[in-house]
Amino acid sequence: MASDEDVNLLVIVVDVNPIWWGQQALNQSVVTLPKCIDAVMVMGNSHLFMGRNNKLAVIASHLQESRLLFPGKQWICGDLTGESAILESNASGSKDGKYELLTAANDLIADEIKDLMTKSGEIKRQRTDTVLAGSLAKALCYINRISKESKAGEEVKSRILVIKAAEDSALQYMNFMNVIFAAQKQNILIDACVLDTDSGLLQQACDITGGLYLKIPQVNSLLQYLLWVFLPDPDQRSQLNLPPPVHVDYRAACFCHRNLIEIGYVCSVCLSKLPSRSHCLWS
Repeated sequence: MASDEDVNLLVIVVDVNPIWWGQQALNQSVVTLPKCIDAVMVMGNSHLFMGRNNKLAVIASHLQESRLLFPGKQWICGDLTGESAILESNASGSKDGKYELLTAANDLIADEIKDLMTKSGEIKRQRTDTVLAGSLAKALCYINRISKESKAGEEVKSRILVIKAAEDSALQYMNFMNVIFAAQKQNILIDACVLDTDSGLLQQACDITGGLYLKIPQVNSLLQYLLWVFLPDPDQRSQLNLPPPVHVDYRAACFCHRNLIEIGYVCSVCLSKLPSRSHCLWS
């Protein structure tokens, strides 16, 4: 069990791919981006309530950028840190009897996601994949900063939760694997909550780092799965009846066409992976 003095940091990475969410809106799906963000807010508030030393960060993964929605620009830019920065930005006090930190966090996440979706500009049609690898790298950088700014003798236990919507991009395979092994070296768990198609990259990330992978069977029950499966601390998961582990797709992407392959050649010098089909080599 985690000590009461340990810092438990949860970083939530949300896939806000506007093309995928736009298709869900056109198809009149039961899950929409506002509902997903609401579920993230409830998840984050619950995590903050679980312990006085719990910390939260929320990162939006877009087509063109990765943005830290919470704690926000006040924390990044300077003198204010932690809860003081959030409370300073919400000096007007609580709303409807809510705890000021939670109210400020919800308002800040809502404002940042609106700004991101409205100021993203024209989407380049040749790129429709989410920059998930970059978002995970930003999450690791944030965790590293929190660890370095922690007090002497204070242990920071960190984990990343990825809420994945759009399909994987094989073009990000190398960057993704670098992030996974960096997280494994730092003992940072990566959990994955997949809304649509199974993600082979996230399956590998969860298996390598010791996290949980779950493709939720009912998307309209997103909040229930977040609170049941991903809210408990990793030390408590052994006492819960969680979904069984899934079969992990460990196929690698070739360096010539970024296709997932099962059998191929690996360079002994640079570890480049090439398919066994001769007509595909460097074509």
